[in-house]
Amino acid sequence: MTEPQPDLPCPVLAVDLDGTLLRSDMLFESLWSACARNWHRPFTAALALRQGKAALKRHLTEHSHIDVTTLPYDSTVIDHIRQFRAAGGRTVLITASDRFLAEEIADHLGIFDEVHGSDGRTNLKAGAKATLLNDRFGAGHYAYMGDSRADLAIWDQAGRAITVNASRSLRAAADALDPGAEHLATHRASWRAYMQALRPHQWVKNILVFMPLLAAHAFTPGAVLASLFAFAAFSLVASAVYVLNDLVDLRADRAHPRKRERPFAAGRVPIAHGTMMGAGMLAGGTLIALALGGPFFLVMLGYIGLTTAYSMGLKRRKVIDICVLAGLYTIRIIAGGAATGLPLSVWMLAFSIFFFFALAAVKRQAELVDNLKRQEPGASGRDYSVEDLPIISMMAIGAGYVSVLVMALYVNAPTTQELYSLPEALWGICCVLLYWLSRTVMIAHRGEMHDDPVVYAARDGISRMSFLLIAGFALAAMLL
Repeated sequence: MTEPQPDLPCPVLAVDLDGTLLRSDMLFESLWSACARNWHRPFTAALALRQGKAALKRHLTEHSHIDVTTLPYDSTVIDHIRQFRAAGGRTVLITASDRFLAEEIADHLGIFDEVHGSDGRTNLKAGAKATLLNDRFGAGHYAYMGDSRADLAIWDQAGRAITVNASRSLRAAADALDPGAEHLATHRASWRAYMQALRPHQWVKNILVFMPLLAAHAFTPGAVLASLFAFAAFSLVASAVYVLNDLVDLRADRAHPRKRERPFAAGRVPIAHGTMMGAGMLAGGTLIALALGGPFFLVMLGYIGLTTAYSMGLKRRKVIDICVLAGLYTIRIIAGGAATGLPLSVWMLAFSIFFFFALAAVKRQAELVDNLKRQEPGASGRDYSVEDLPIISMMAIGAGYVSVLVMALYVNAPTTQELYSLPEALWGICCVLLYWLSRTVMIAHRGEMHDDPVVYAARDGISRMSFLLIAGFALAAMLL
């Protein structure tokens, strides 16, 4: 054992993992990692839980694949540990997380002399952790760094208490046990991080539920109200799905130069909170869908099922992922018809399938161009390589031009002549779409688009102007 220096009040520093050294929780990390590898893992995990929490943690550890090199570590805590160790103290990583994961983390960081964790039988938390530390070093002969109320049992026995990002009440409780307790405030979750996790900017896609209403020119109060509720339902469910997608994609996101800053990947929002947020948003959206009636509810169930299948595996299937993304856009239009009871135009559905297939292909094109610039062979978590880039680009432009062709054929359809007073004005929409699609593919090809063409379009000035022109031509066809 290294001889402690006289200026150290305690010769040993014991450090908790979840929420202390790590801005995350390894139980939830391993749960979502295991789910990403096999969708039925939660069911087997429930069986393992019957043998105790430690058995559950061991089960999830054995069936997960976590890259400990990219986990969101707390740099301030790491610096504190290094300073203590440099002064001659002995450092110990002790956690209720599974010992196998704790050892991997300790090996990666190289700042701990000992590692202790749950072993599949004993859940090393609270009293069990205090007992081990007392047996190993003696009560009062170690400092303990933690973040939760479960750590009060250890601080009661420790020679020194150190809290990390503790609440005001927890700091007061620690001070009552150790008047000289040290409190580290390294980061604080903000409401902006939670809002970012829900991705409200993606709700713009749900405007598609208004398409049946607009196409039928049926602006009755009942149809408008039903469309608004459908928009709200899809926004809630979409946010829940984005949370789910981020949780199962943690490993891939942390390996990505931009996605690593997402709230869950960066540890700015606890994964446990994300799990509850996702469940709450999903429940809220489902209840609204149920209130809108059976047809809309069934469409919503189909959307939830397809998005879940996409998150759990279909997004890693080449071309199928693009078809699914296009289908998810089209389902929103179908849902709008189901909510209002308005009939769906075959022309509108045909246009949406090809148009959104093009946008989904552009999304993959943008990702591959980004990989090419970073000299990476392929998109992380996707079944594409940079060699596929020319084919993906052709798929995008080809499907986009077919959607314009569908629009052109619609202009001359008999139903169009009856529905619009000046249907010739719709040719302007064809021209604008042709321009916008060509420009979008070129921008993605140049690497100037970041992942999502819909979000890009909502922020791009020329795209917004193009949409205003489309709206203008549509109004002209209706009113002139």
